Amino acid sequence: MIETLKAYLDLTRAHFLPAWPLVSCSGLLLAFANYGGFSWALTIKVALMGLLGFEAGFILNDYVDRNRDRLDVENTLTRYWRPFKERPIPSGKVSSKIAFSLFILLVAVVSALILTLPYPNSLYVFAIMIYSYGIEAFYQVKKRNQGYPIAQLLGRTDFTLFPVAGYLCYGQPDMTILLYMVFFYPWTMAHLGLNDFIDLKNDQARDLKSIAVLYGEKGTMYWITGFTVLHVLAAVFFLPELGEIALYGFFAGFVILAGANLYMWREKSPGAGMKILPVYHGILIIYAVSIILDFIY
Repeated sequence: MIETLKAYLDLTRAHFLPAWPLVSCSGLLLAFANYGGFSWALTIKVALMGLLGFEAGFILNDYVDRNRDRLDVENTLTRYWRPFKERPIPSGKVSSKIAFSLFILLVAVVSALILTLPYPNSLYVFAIMIYSYGIEAFYQVKKRNQGYPIAQLLGRTDFTLFPVAGYLCYGQPDMTILLYMVFFYPWTMAHLGLNDFIDLKNDQARDLKSIAVLYGEKGTMYWITGFTVLHVLAAVFFLPELGEIALYGFFAGFVILAGANLYMWREKSPGAGMKILPVYHGILIIYAVSIILDFIY
């Protein structure tokens, strides 16, 4: 029983659970700020949708890549993402059939929650959910055979839309959420490149055309830093939509990102990438909490 529980915690990357409600609620509270009002019931609902929806995405990721993941030659990234350091489907501790059934169950629960939203918000969010899972599967399959990073450039639009879904649970498509997307998308690209940088040996063994496989270690560092710079530049347009607390929080995040990139270029190794990956995740929390605190205060 304990080993089974560990396997499911690994499948869902359980130690990251608090992050996903924060990110989705950052979008929602930004909508509250723009359109007025507040609802604890809706906030809890969006937090739950964000949590379960992201977990479903993790499971889909593992299910689609279940055969390739058996070819891993080292587990540096696995040890970071999985609390008990193991891929549960390749290890046989969770069957692919059960994993897919759990994915369908989570999608059904999230769909039921979405249907409780008023129209057209329910339509917006449901469309984002269907698109996100579809593009996630596309990303996993397309990166097996490509000469250009099409899978990566399109695939991480699912993560980009995550706070958008939170916003559209209450708000409407507008300039604020468009600017949030423009700001967030380069971060998702830098984050993806960083994961690929760390996981280069596994991607070579799995014959996956990741950023690091396509462009090498130095090319991947340019990818990470280039998209990080675009991310900071895009903040010039997004920050006027936010309040004073977010200004301070985001500025602190940019300073930390600069330091992380300088460290990566000094060390020039996947090991350095592994050390700064938690920094990129911490920055995401800083952004989300800053937006939330803006609304509270």
